[in-house]
Amino acid sequence: MAAIRITDIEAAINHWRQLKPSPDGVTLCAEVRALAEVYALMVFGHHDQVSEKGFPEKAYAAWLGWYDTTQDTPCIAICSTSQGDEWCKGCGRSFDEVQRWTEMSPAQKRETWHRIQFEGTAWRFNRYAERASKDPLDQTRLASTEANPT
Repeated sequence: MAAIRITDIEAAINHWRQLKPSPDGVTLCAEVRALAEVYALMVFGHHDQVSEKGFPEKAYAAWLGWYDTTQDTPCIAICSTSQGDEWCKGCGRSFDEVQRWTEMSPAQKRETWHRIQFEGTAWRFNRYAERASKDPLDQTRLASTEANPT
């Protein structure tokens, strides 16, 4: 079963805080409260990820609300797996990930996104960065690459 990373929970909390700001500076919307409970338990237990299975229903719904605002696929329409490569040079996914993408759960997709962003070797992060989405994580990586070219 796939895991949800604490950084995604933080992003979801910030998404909901921006979407539904506190009217008095203290009160939190239901989505933030649900996610904050999971976040607090993760911090207390020194966990950086939590299983998608058993994730509290309200927190999972709030996380999915954030997830639905993110880019679904890392594809930049340069797929080298169709040419026989085991790993796509364009997006960084494996042949299996490309083939099963529509069957993968949101947490499985985010795990793939985290891996390819961490590796940063796919063309979407360098040679064809302009084809990449306006995903904030991609923009952060692009800005750091431009500041420190290799």
